[in-house]
Amino acid sequence: MSGRARLTLAAWGATLMASGALLPLVKPATWIFTAAFVLALVSGVGTLARRVPLARPLTLLAQIAVSLLALTVIFAREQAVLWLIPGPRALTHAAELFQAGADDVGRYAIPAPDTEGIRLMLVGGVVAIGLLVDSLAVTYRKAAPAGLPLLALYSVAAGLSGGGAGWLWFLLAASGYLLLLLAEGRDRLSQWGRVFGGAQRSGRTGSTVAGGPAIAPARTGRRIGAVAMGIALVVPLALPGLSGGLFGNGGGEGGAGTGQGGTISAVNPLVSLQDNLRQPEDREVLRYRTNSRNTGDLYLRLVALDQFDGTSWKSSVRPIEAVPKQLPWPQGLSQSVQITEVTSNFVASDAYKQKWLPMPYPAGRVDIDGRWRFEPAGRMLVGDDKQTTEGARYQVASLDIRPTSAQLSAAGPAPEKLRREYTKVPDSLPADVRATALTVTKGARNDYERAVRLQEWFARDGGFRYDVEVESGTGVQAISRFLKDKQGFCVHFSFSMAAMARSLGIPARVAVGFTPGTTQTDGSVSVGIRDAHAWPELYFEGAGWTRFEPTPARGSTPTYTRETTPSGTATGPAQPQQSASAQPSAAPSASENCTPQMRRLGDCGPDAAAGGASSDGSGPAPMTVVLISLAALVVLVLPLVPLLWRTRIRARRLGSDGGRGPAETAARTLAVWQEINDTAWDYGVEPDESRTPRNTAARLVRLGELHGESADAVHRVARAVEEVLYSPRPTPAAGLAEDAGLVRAGFHAAADRSARIRALLAPRSAVRLRHSLAARWTSILTSLTPRLPTRNPT
Repeated sequence: MSGRARLTLAAWGATLMASGALLPLVKPATWIFTAAFVLALVSGVGTLARRVPLARPLTLLAQIAVSLLALTVIFAREQAVLWLIPGPRALTHAAELFQAGADDVGRYAIPAPDTEGIRLMLVGGVVAIGLLVDSLAVTYRKAAPAGLPLLALYSVAAGLSGGGAGWLWFLLAASGYLLLLLAEGRDRLSQWGRVFGGAQRSGRTGSTVAGGPAIAPARTGRRIGAVAMGIALVVPLALPGLSGGLFGNGGGEGGAGTGQGGTISAVNPLVSLQDNLRQPEDREVLRYRTNSRNTGDLYLRLVALDQFDGTSWKSSVRPIEAVPKQLPWPQGLSQSVQITEVTSNFVASDAYKQKWLPMPYPAGRVDIDGRWRFEPAGRMLVGDDKQTTEGARYQVASLDIRPTSAQLSAAGPAPEKLRREYTKVPDSLPADVRATALTVTKGARNDYERAVRLQEWFARDGGFRYDVEVESGTGVQAISRFLKDKQGFCVHFSFSMAAMARSLGIPARVAVGFTPGTTQTDGSVSVGIRDAHAWPELYFEGAGWTRFEPTPARGSTPTYTRETTPSGTATGPAQPQQSASAQPSAAPSASENCTPQMRRLGDCGPDAAAGGASSDGSGPAPMTVVLISLAALVVLVLPLVPLLWRTRIRARRLGSDGGRGPAETAARTLAVWQEINDTAWDYGVEPDESRTPRNTAARLVRLGELHGESADAVHRVARAVEEVLYSPRPTPAAGLAEDAGLVRAGFHAAADRSARIRALLAPRSAVRLRHSLAARWTSILTSLTPRLPTRNPT
C-alpha cells in the first residue's frame, strides 16, 4: 500500500473514530454506516484525483461534487434530476429536511430518535468534517492541522451530550488522530535515506533537506494546541447556554434518558390554546364513539405540564419508548378504588395536526397505526418523525376512576420522590399566592379538603369571571395579577390552582387537552377547536393523579368533589369483556400475571411494586475495567515507543567493551559508528551509505555544524572504522563510547529547540524498528511455509 493510500485510510478512520462521540446523541445509531459509506466514496474520489494527478483545488472540488451527489441520492432522490443531480427541488427538499432536523433537535432530548432531518444533519456534518480532514492530511499533506476539525467534531458532541460523550469517546477520537499522525510519519520516514548529499537543514547556511524545508513540529504543535485549547474551552461554555431538547435537560426524573428509544421535551401547547378559544368558528378536530354512560368526565388529555420555573409551566424532559400493548398500571392507583373500563374509538380531522394524541386519562391500551411513542411518567403518546394526528383512527381502552371523598380524605402521604418533584415552586413566587391559599383552605383537615376548597373558591365562591380576552400569562406575576383582578380563562385558573396546591405541599401539575365535546344525534361525540382546555391534576395516594375543575362555566365538576358521591356499580355496557384479558380489568390483582420484571417497574400496582422492590448492584464489569485500562495504557505508551526503542539501542551499542578479540573489537567499533550516524539522522542529517567513513565524517561535521571536541570525535571514530575495515591487524581504539557522547552533545548544541524535541520524542532513525520488525515477520513466515519437495530428473 502506498503512503498516500495509507494516509487516506487513516484520515477516513480518524473521522469516523471522532464521530463516535455523536453516537450517544441519537438512537438507533445506524446513521454512522451511511456516513462511513459516503466518506469512503469521497476518499476514493480523492485518491483517484491525486493519482491522475489533478491540481489540489480541483481534487477538492471533485470530492465536494461527489459528496453532494451522494447526499442527494440518499436524502432527495425523488426530487433530484435523474435521481442524482441536485436541482432546485432537491435543494428545497434538503432545506426543509434540515429545518425539520433543527426542529427535532430543539424538541427531542438525548438520545433522540433517528429522524430523517437529524440523520441529514449528522451525515452531512460528518462528511463535511471528513472532507476537510482528507484535504488537509492527504491533499495538502498537513496531518497535524487536521486535528482541529476532529477536535471541533468531538467538542460539539461533548457539549451537546452534557457529559454523555465521556472519556472513552475521547480516547477513541484521540486514537484516530494519533493513527493519522503515525500514518503521515510513516509516509515521511519511508522517503528518508533515498536522497542524500548536499542535503541541509533550512534556517542555516547549507541546511535544506532534499524534498522541501524541514517542518518545525514543536512550533506547529504549540499553535495547534493553543487553538485546540480555545475550542475546548469556548465550545462547552457556549453550548450549555442553549436550552431545550438536545441542548439541555429540563429536569424531572428520567431526564437523562434510559436508552429505551430517546427522550422528548414537549413543546408547550399553551401557545395556541388562547387562539383556539377565540376562534369565531368552532371547527371539529376529532369525533369519537364510546361505551361510557357518562361522557361529561371523559376529558381528552394531550400533555401534562409538570415543571414550573416562575416564568412558565412546561413538560419535563422524559424518557420515551415504544408503545406497549398494555400500558403500565397508573401510578398510585389502589385496587380498592372503583374502576370501570371504557372503550372509545376516535377519528381525527384531516385538518387537525398535533404531535400529541388526545386520549382519556388514564389509558390502559391504545391501538393506533403510525410512528407513535409512549412517555410513561405523563402517560402521553407523542408522534415520532413528523407523525401527527392528521386523519388518525385509533381506539383507546381507558379507566374511569371514581374514588369516594372518604378515600381521598384518608389518602396517605405521597412517595417522597414524587412529592419533592411535584411540589416545587420557584423562589420568585409572590408571598400573596401562598397566603391566599392558606386563607382559602383555613380549617381544612387534610389535603383533599384543601383541594376541594381551592376548586370551589375559583369556580364559585371567589368571584372569578371567565374571559378569554384577558391576555394569557403563565409566570408568577401573571398568577398574582389574576388573583387580584379575578378574570381570565382556563390557563389562569389551572395554573393558579396548581401553584397554590404546590405551595400547600400537595403534588400538582397541569393537564392540557379538550373537554369531552358535544354529543351528536347519531350517538357520536364531536370535539371542536374551542373545546381546548387546561385543568389541574393533583396527586392522592390510592387514587393517583386526580382531575379537578376550577374554571367556571367550563367542563364538569368531578363527582368525587361534590357532597354526594356515586355508590353504584359499573353499568353493563361499560363492563370489560372476560375475553379482553389484555385490557385493564376493573379489579386487577397484584399477584396475577405479575412477573418480577413488572414488579421492578412498578406495573403491578403500588403494593406489589413495594413488595417487589429490590436493589441491584451497578457499575462496570471487571472485564470491562480491565479492557479499558489496557486500552488506555496502549494509547499512553504508543507515542513513547520510538523514544524507548532508541534509548535501548543506544545503550546496547555503547555498552561495556566485552571481549578483546579482533571480532569483538570490530563489532564494537562498527556499532559506535552506526550510533553516530543514527544520532546525526535524528537531528536531521540523513545517512549516505555510499560514502567512505572519512567522507561521511567530513559531511557530518559540515551539515551538523560540529566544532571542537565533537568534530574531532567524529574523525577519531571514522579513522577507527577505516582501520577495522581495511587493516589486516586493527588496533583496538579506546574511548569510542565517550566520543559518541561528544558527537551527540555537539549535534544537540547546534540544533534548535524543535529539532531537539523531535530527536528525543520522535527520532528519525526509529524507522529501523519498522524495518527490523518487517524482516523478522518475513523470517517467521518463511520458516512456517512448508518446503515443496524437489523432483528428481528422470
